[in-house]
Amino acid sequence: MSQWDAVIVGAGPAGLSAALNLARARRRVLVLDSNRPRNSATFHAHGFLSRDGISPLELRRLGREELEAYPEASYERSVVSSIEPGFTVAHTGGVASARAVIIATGLRELPPALPSLRQFYGTSAHSCMECDGYEYADRPIALVGESDDLAERALLLSQWSRDLVVFTNGADVVDAASEARLAERGARVERRPVRDVAGDRSGITGVVLADGEVVPRAGVFIRPDYEAVLDFADPLGLARDAHGLIVTDPDGRASASGVYAMGDVTPPGPQQLIVAAGMGARVAAALNRDLLG
Repeated sequence: MSQWDAVIVGAGPAGLSAALNLARARRRVLVLDSNRPRNSATFHAHGFLSRDGISPLELRRLGREELEAYPEASYERSVVSSIEPGFTVAHTGGVASARAVIIATGLRELPPALPSLRQFYGTSAHSCMECDGYEYADRPIALVGESDDLAERALLLSQWSRDLVVFTNGADVVDAASEARLAERGARVERRPVRDVAGDRSGITGVVLADGEVVPRAGVFIRPDYEAVLDFADPLGLARDAHGLIVTDPDGRASASGVYAMGDVTPPGPQQLIVAAGMGARVAAALNRDLLG
């Protein structure tokens, strides 16, 4: 059994940032990652200072290379099956023991059930408007979703384009007051069910309604559901919110002593990559202080 100051589960920007800062504090840190990020199909990530437009996979690769330059740190592609109290971490590569654990696994994205959506995801279909909205400035775009916050997301999206159609797919999630406010910003609400998206080699060309009508659009933003996959952490008995996200204090401390969580797996959920990286540094600083007692 290998011994570590900290085991980090997840090697996205949050996990790698925490690992780098812990290694620089001369803490022995092991990073375990399944290498299945939800943004793997995304070609470009935006808003990350000095890396605007980089591929998320390239960002992860660069982060791993920087981390592996430190003898205190180790990265393994491995799936964690369980973390027991006392921090025995079982994974496909073996068993590790740690003084503390950090959970930075992110979320599983559950997009709307549109048959052709996946072939356009990352090119002309997106889930992060803060990341990709700028590229659709003043172009005809769509927002598809069935969540209670759809009107709020639509108002934000209208910052980039007033030529916006909000598709509720038959769900009653946009009230009359919200629809009127959206109309003031040039956006309209389409309540009929959606069958699919249409497109060609250039990308998405429209949204196909259940009755066969095609609403021309140059890009589609989706409001997916998200799922926290945390079965491996069940033995720790961590407090979670109504969405299944791990509840922490501002420095990432979870309800069990010695357990920390950060990134999308904590409230409020999905955030930009640079926000996750910043949280990684903050959690690393807190963990390092806590290990000193």
